[in-house]
Amino acid sequence: MADTATVGPPARVVRRQLIRITTSAFTYLALTVFGLVFAFPLFYAISTSLKSSAELRQVPPTLIAQVMHWDNYVRFYVLEPMTLRWFANTLLVIAMSVPGGVLTAILVAYGFARFEFPLRDFWFMVLLSTLMLPNEVTLIPLYILFHSLGWVNTYLPLIVPAWFGGGAFSIFFIRQFFMTLPRELDDAARIDGANSFQILWRVLVPLSGPVIMSLFIFGFFAGWNDFFGPLIYLNSRQLYTMSLGLNEYRVAPGYREKSRWRRLSSWTPRSNLRPSAPPAPARHSAAPSSGARRRFRRIADRRRSR
Repeated sequence: MADTATVGPPARVVRRQLIRITTSAFTYLALTVFGLVFAFPLFYAISTSLKSSAELRQVPPTLIAQVMHWDNYVRFYVLEPMTLRWFANTLLVIAMSVPGGVLTAILVAYGFARFEFPLRDFWFMVLLSTLMLPNEVTLIPLYILFHSLGWVNTYLPLIVPAWFGGGAFSIFFIRQFFMTLPRELDDAARIDGANSFQILWRVLVPLSGPVIMSLFIFGFFAGWNDFFGPLIYLNSRQLYTMSLGLNEYRVAPGYREKSRWRRLSSWTPRSNLRPSAPPAPARHSAAPSSGARRRFRRIADRRRSR
């Protein structure tokens, strides 16, 4: 019997494998580079939070703190004991509003995607047109409504509206995903005896995990970054969210400018989801409460005595 020679893979297969490996290597390299670029602001924020006041204002700035001042984090809580309460208030508002927004958006999107009713497309276009409506247009009517209901200086204006549809973008986002799911799934479930709600919760929702998680992430970011809503409806300092609290600390009287920014930078790594707060209006900065003035005066006197 003649010996059979070992035949290797064709050159074309080897070439394809080489191209695939090279492409994967360049892809991972590009993702690593872009990941480092996008992570650099967070790294610099952490480094800045550990700097001294002098190093914080040094030109050119240093990339890594020469001396790690871990006490910046402790002093922030000592100077402002309400920080943890503001943090808890923010999480409370998010936990009470985001699930309601996602839940009601799913129900409304299901109606637009799977049911036929008169003027369905017209009402959907009206819904999309509200995306072009600035929030400032509805600010005064909403404030008058919530004030007449006695909701001002409570979390209800920040929570209850989310339970009425979740916003036009959320409805549009889920509706477009539902439209990509074949109706044969609905027909098969209906043959098995499922009603409309069972089809939604047992067929469509389990298949919509990625889009639902995306809405939860968007809702968390929106609730964490919200500055304008709490600014309008919250007056009590104990009800402040993190955005209002950090802004008050930024403009609070009695702190030296360099110390203020040094302490404020210690919170930046933990609040990097929130953009820079706009300048505080007069009712929060120009007329602080008497208790706040006395506390800031004691801190200033204590610092001068050192």
